[in-house]
Amino acid sequence: MNHFPYPILYQSPRLVVIDKPAGLPVHPGPKTTHSVEALFPLLSRRKDGPWLVHRLDTDTSGCLMIALRKQALVEAQKLFSAGQARKTYWAVVENAPRGDDGVINTPLRKVTTKEGWHMTADPSGQSARTGWRVLSRRANRALLELTLFTGRTHQARVHCAILGCPIIGDERYGGKTGALHLMSRSLELTLSTEQVSAHALPSETLRRTCHEFGLVLP
Repeated sequence: MNHFPYPILYQSPRLVVIDKPAGLPVHPGPKTTHSVEALFPLLSRRKDGPWLVHRLDTDTSGCLMIALRKQALVEAQKLFSAGQARKTYWAVVENAPRGDDGVINTPLRKVTTKEGWHMTADPSGQSARTGWRVLSRRANRALLELTLFTGRTHQARVHCAILGCPIIGDERYGGKTGALHLMSRSLELTLSTEQVSAHALPSETLRRTCHEFGLVLP
């Protein structure tokens, strides 16, 4: 793993957590071959892995867990599905919320149109629950800490929009154009053989924006 191009935040014989940069997809696609999965041979040469335990959007940076053994993959994914993985995100948002903390409990459903797809609030959708806390605020902007109790697609992005605080750079859900200011700050879970605890550092883009807006990074 000495030649892996991105920071390794946690490492054991069974699991690895990397700091995925914004702009790097987890899967190869028709427009790009560079991806997290394309780098798997740098983590392990075994024929039966590695595997992604979960996923991050291409434009989201931070903690991404990869299993090096099938048993670890199954165990970790069960913990994620059961809501027993502690996932914390940081986001810089427009329209700072009035309160200091709260919980968004709004089911989400995927909608597909001719223009593409997006997630939307729908009582008949999958349950989705996000805790939020203001870490810093200035004028109409804020740095939020988000705790994802479920793992729905685009959950942090849609729930921030529902709160009335679209994430900066999230044009799909009401934010302005530009870089998406969302990161997976930390990931913690307890497996039968190990306690995983990983923390990613804010990207230079997020740091620069917080400095320009007068927001204080903890």
